[in-house]
Amino acid sequence: MGVPAIAPHMRYALSDIDPAGSELGRVAHGLAARSPLRFARRLVEVGAEIVWSELLDRLAPLQGGVLEVAPGGVARQGSSLGLYLHWSGTGRVSPMVLRQLALWRAAGFDMVFVTNATPPPEDWQAVAGQTVLRLRRRNVGRDFGAWRDAAAVALRDQPSPAELLLVNDSVLGPFLPLDPLVAAWRAGGAGLFGLTESWGGGPHLQSYALLARGAGAVAGLLAHLARQRDSRSKWRTVQAGEIGLTRRMLAEGHRGAALFGYAPICATLTAAQRAALGPRHASPESLLRYPLNPTHHLWRVLVEQHGFPYLKTELIRRNPGRLPGVPAWREVVPADMHGLLEEHLATL
Repeated sequence: MGVPAIAPHMRYALSDIDPAGSELGRVAHGLAARSPLRFARRLVEVGAEIVWSELLDRLAPLQGGVLEVAPGGVARQGSSLGLYLHWSGTGRVSPMVLRQLALWRAAGFDMVFVTNATPPPEDWQAVAGQTVLRLRRRNVGRDFGAWRDAAAVALRDQPSPAELLLVNDSVLGPFLPLDPLVAAWRAGGAGLFGLTESWGGGPHLQSYALLARGAGAVAGLLAHLARQRDSRSKWRTVQAGEIGLTRRMLAEGHRGAALFGYAPICATLTAAQRAALGPRHASPESLLRYPLNPTHHLWRVLVEQHGFPYLKTELIRRNPGRLPGVPAWREVVPADMHGLLEEHLATL
């Protein structure tokens, strides 16, 4: 289908998270994407990681914390706060990251930049042009550890915001306007909102872009961040951070909704698109019984048919599911953005 057209505002509609969702959760998600042998091997790997990480975490607890606090170079706009997490192997802050900061700022958010790397001085200074605050911290705790530390510093001298945005640099883009998506979030009233919903591990909002709105939802999100414990286990961190957040917010009575709900997206797939995912997914019901990661397995459907403005960086860099067609990602991205995204990938 090629490069997506600019989607009109009404194209985006919130889909509420159903806490029941997939009954088999993480097990079903694993079976969906792997052969039984690969799945069994993955179970052993995850189990070993959890046991080994727990032992190390007890013997030598991770020492997180902020190493540097520096002011940004722009004035605050209002009561909408955004926390942006950055990391790159080289420490570089790419032009794509600076563009993302600028776009979130243009949407009304006072952006706080927190990095788990050490940017060179020229990049550190460039970040100031789009932010109210810059933080550098140790590379522990992944996303939720960084957002926890950033929130603690950012809220020292001001009351809790009316809106709290959590974003990171794990997505390439956007190559469609952000304003219609933010407007659709805000039209939802109070609650916790995201872009994509995953059923892997149970229904939850994927955490690369989340917005809490309203005093209760913001307080719930901040309380969840404050409880995060840094761990060497990626599996444990995802369970406690990303998946646990949606569960907590729904249990507390907050609305949780995504602009790209898992079941609504799956309902739009044709028989040919399901067949391309493998024989297990011949029937529409199979996608709900054995849920897939929408930003990986359904990446092209999201972009071309639903106006999704990003590609997942991990999908393009590593393609961990060995999915066919991923090397052709440039076909769905406007040509004038190819260089920007490739330059960002080079910083990793």
